[in-house]
Amino acid sequence: MKRITLILCAAVLLFSITACAQNKKEKETTKMGKTLVAYFSATGTTKAAAQKLANEKNADLYEIVPETAYTAADLDWRDKQSRSTIEMQDKSSRPAIKGRCENIADYDTVWIGFPVWWYTAPTIINTFIEAHDLSGKTICVFATSGGSGVEGSAADLKKAYPQYQWSESRLMN
Repeated sequence: MKRITLILCAAVLLFSITACAQNKKEKETTKMGKTLVAYFSATGTTKAAAQKLANEKNADLYEIVPETAYTAADLDWRDKQSRSTIEMQDKSSRPAIKGRCENIADYDTVWIGFPVWWYTAPTIINTFIEAHDLSGKTICVFATSGGSGVEGSAADLKKAYPQYQWSESRLMN
C-alpha cells in the first residue's frame, strides 16, 4: 500500500511539473508576439533557410525582391565590373526593391536574412531596413555563406542602425 501511495504521489508531482512547464512555455510564446522572416535570396539558398526558420519560429515569410533581378553575371564576385561587386564597393548603394511589407507594424520580431557578400549583408538589405519602420521591434539576423560567418554582418547592421533593438544572429548553411 505504501508503495502504491508513493508511486501515485510521484506521478501527481511529475504531472504538475510538466503542466507548469507547458504553461510557462505558452506564456513565453505569447509574450514574443508575431514574428516575420524577411529574406533576400539571389540563388535560392537563403530562401530555403528562410522557409526552415519560418517553420521553426511559426513565422510569416516575406521575400525582399530586387526591382531588377540578379543574373549569374551580376553575381560573379570575381568580376570587378559585376553588379554585385559595384554595389558592395559603394556603401551608399541602395538597390531598388519591389514593394514593401505593408503590414510590418503587425510584427514584434523581425528576422532579416541574406547571403553574406564581401563579409557583410548585401546593400539591398539596407534598402529594406530604410524602407520600413522597425522601431520597437526585436530584429534578428540570419545568413547563408560559403565561407564567412554572420557575426561581421550583424555587427555592421547594428552599427549602421543603432536606433533599433538587435538580438541574436544565426548562420544557416
